[in-house]
Amino acid sequence: MHQKELRIALVCYGGVSLAVYMHGVTKELWHLARASRAHHTGEKIGGGVGKVYQDLLEHVELHRGMRLRVIPDILSGASAGGINAVFLSQALYAGHSLEPLTDLWLKNADVEKLLDPDARPVWRFAKFWAQPIAWWLFTRPGNAVSESVAPETRSEVRRKVSRFIRSRWFQPPFSGDNFSKLLFDALEAMHNEPSGPPLLPPYHPLDLFVTSTDFRGHRVMLRLNSPPVVEESEHRLPIHFRGQTPTQSGMGLADPLELTFAARATASFPGAFPPLELSEIDRLAAKRGREWPTRSDFLHRIMPVRMRRGEAEKVALIDGSVLVNAPFEGAISALHGRPSHREVDRRFVYIDPRPDRVAVMNDPDPKPVGFFSALFGSISILPREQPIRDNLEHLQRQSRDAARLQQTLAGLRPEVDREVEKLFGRTFFLDRPTPKRLHAWRAKAQQAAAENSGYAFHSYAHVKFTGIVERLARLVHEAVPDLDQPDPSAIEAALREELLKRGLHELSDPKAGASDAAIAFFRAHDIGFRIRRLRLLAQRLSRDWERDPEIPDVALDPARNEIYLILSHYYERDTLAALGSEFPAVARRVFDDPGAVLDYMANTRLLPEVDDAAEDRLADALARMPKPLRRRMLLGYLGFPYYDVATLPILQQEGVIEYDPIKVDRISPVDAQSIREGGARATLRGIEFYSFGAFFSRAYRENDYLWGRLHGAERMIDLVCSTIGGGSGIDEHDCRSFKRVAFEAIIEQELAAGRCSRKLLEGLRAEIAARFTSRL
Repeated sequence: MHQKELRIALVCYGGVSLAVYMHGVTKELWHLARASRAHHTGEKIGGGVGKVYQDLLEHVELHRGMRLRVIPDILSGASAGGINAVFLSQALYAGHSLEPLTDLWLKNADVEKLLDPDARPVWRFAKFWAQPIAWWLFTRPGNAVSESVAPETRSEVRRKVSRFIRSRWFQPPFSGDNFSKLLFDALEAMHNEPSGPPLLPPYHPLDLFVTSTDFRGHRVMLRLNSPPVVEESEHRLPIHFRGQTPTQSGMGLADPLELTFAARATASFPGAFPPLELSEIDRLAAKRGREWPTRSDFLHRIMPVRMRRGEAEKVALIDGSVLVNAPFEGAISALHGRPSHREVDRRFVYIDPRPDRVAVMNDPDPKPVGFFSALFGSISILPREQPIRDNLEHLQRQSRDAARLQQTLAGLRPEVDREVEKLFGRTFFLDRPTPKRLHAWRAKAQQAAAENSGYAFHSYAHVKFTGIVERLARLVHEAVPDLDQPDPSAIEAALREELLKRGLHELSDPKAGASDAAIAFFRAHDIGFRIRRLRLLAQRLSRDWERDPEIPDVALDPARNEIYLILSHYYERDTLAALGSEFPAVARRVFDDPGAVLDYMANTRLLPEVDDAAEDRLADALARMPKPLRRRMLLGYLGFPYYDVATLPILQQEGVIEYDPIKVDRISPVDAQSIREGGARATLRGIEFYSFGAFFSRAYRENDYLWGRLHGAERMIDLVCSTIGGGSGIDEHDCRSFKRVAFEAIIEQELAAGRCSRKLLEGLRAEIAARFTSRL
């Protein structure tokens, strides 16, 4: 059975009240992840859309010969999209239900719930001078309410808009404290409901990124040519959480107060909510009787400069989408070093509720930009509509690098195999690979690769050396931010100068291969080489050898497990935490005594000792493998120096993030038209009032939530069907059949839940039936 992982990095845009639609989409991803986990553990989902997804995965396994696991392991969000990313992360990590978040959006995401009590008009005729504005909105020809609001909801919308207009002006009308309480209570409601198992494999990393904006900013230094250093302000304040998925349910990704802080900060829409200050979360903790023991550690992690300068209590955070509305950057950075136990299909999936806004740009007769259009456009619409071309082009380049690496490795393989067999003899793999033999073989292969590469080795050695020094400098820079260095370049120069004094001005030996000083340096600090070598074996175990008829399937899983266990030890050494609590004090003296820093890092990480332990495990695993697999493993392990000499100078980096290309998928009303065509204008109600519309009507929120689920289900099935690929893919008829069953299951689930209008649900069910019947 061919095994594959569909890994999803989800990016949620800011969208004001369209967050309700995005919640519906993320709920389907949650259902798909639940179904995937159940499928792999042999459990059965009783009903609902989760059963449809499980049936789809069983269909893929039975009819297409592929065992597929869906793993949403990177989540990133801005503004209201950040709220959805926070709650989905918690549900995936802890095994919680997302149902309490549905209640939060449908019941509480309303202007009357969000209004600050002090901002509400105390009597009917308060601010009588605001009545002309309300009259203009409600009664002018073609007014926004009559033109865009359904007749049955117009009275509700008019009442709430009138009250909103007559609320407190020139101060935020919505209450930050109320908003924080709603978010915290929803997290607590998730925790209090019965939990299932975590939805990701045990110990698999889950990364959550949300953006926020430091309104006042803090000073940072920027390196120039002249003057050498200048001061600039930095206003971006990303908030990152990472956890290794636990084996038991109920363990949260972070303290609920910290998750509340992140959700509240990223969705602090300018003018609508007051900026978030720490005192607001402290008040929340006091009212709920909650301790916050990790408060200091959390603040040091997300705002180290502010904490070092004693300014954290004064920080005012506003909406993350002001500066970063499409937070791809954090999600891209999280790709580095992620483990995989089988072939990976990596997808970046982003939710864009309003892709049809591009049509406005093509208006042949645009109207002049008015006062309110310019005002709202500058603070609300334009930041949320800035294209993501730069991010997508970065991912395309990364995918091209991965594809190029695959092609290069495949082309080199026959020649490298011949070189290894010539070096050791064709029967060497028949010998029992003891740790001592494996160590000797590895050293011999590395020396031969260096000697045979000729002039190419000089370029290779310098690329390796430069990459290692850069990595060491970044660790020092991260450990001691109070050095006030704008970047690690000065630290890198100090380390490089010390290494030159130690004889590393020449990396090559005059006779051939590496110099003695270079060999000692690489053995002490070159984690990248070790990781690249093991990841090559992992990639071949997960892709190339899984379809080899000479290798039994039962031999592959134990081999994969051993390789990834060994890899984990090297990954642990490649972190700041591995250098211990004493490292900052040592690193602070990097300009006075860079040699002490280098020696400390070498003596703390002890890579040669890790090598010995790794080869003990690898030798034991090789001895238990069938001969065809053992031969391929040894050819790959011992031949890796040849591959590395050829590919590292071309790629000019310490290693491609993933061997497989990255694909990008969008989820939007334009991309899901199995039920109704026309995009957002034909399906969503929250697009009105500059995307605030759903905050004024429960009917709007129910509508957008349901379309989010329906569109999300359609795109989840598209993702699963597309990952099969090749001639064995699911045909269009089967894919469409699963979509119809999923749509009907969602309608039935919501009818049973009783939280949405029965009339709306019955209308959607009839539309689904008519649409699919007409296409038979």
